[in-house]
Amino acid sequence: MANSRAKPRRTKHAPTRRVRKASTNLSLRIDLVERAKALDLNLSEVVEAALEQAIVAAEQARWLAQNEDAIDYFNKFVEKHGVFGEEFRDF
Repeated sequence: MANSRAKPRRTKHAPTRRVRKASTNLSLRIDLVERAKALDLNLSEVVEAALEQAIVAAEQARWLAQNEDAIDYFNKFVEKHGVFGEEFRDF
């Protein structure tokens, strides 16, 4: 039987060039590791993808927190004054 492992999917944040990798020790639940192995999942790929998603979500949350005052100010400005060129909009 041919190797049924699918090629890793590229996310929009995945680099297009080969990147260096670091060997890392992780502690994972035994039942999850066993189930992943039974499904022929590559743990490194799965963990890397999940870590990338967690990083992106954390970066977005941090950006929103850091810019919350500016966003609130802009929204209040638009409520009061409208947006530039609003009288020319067709939608």
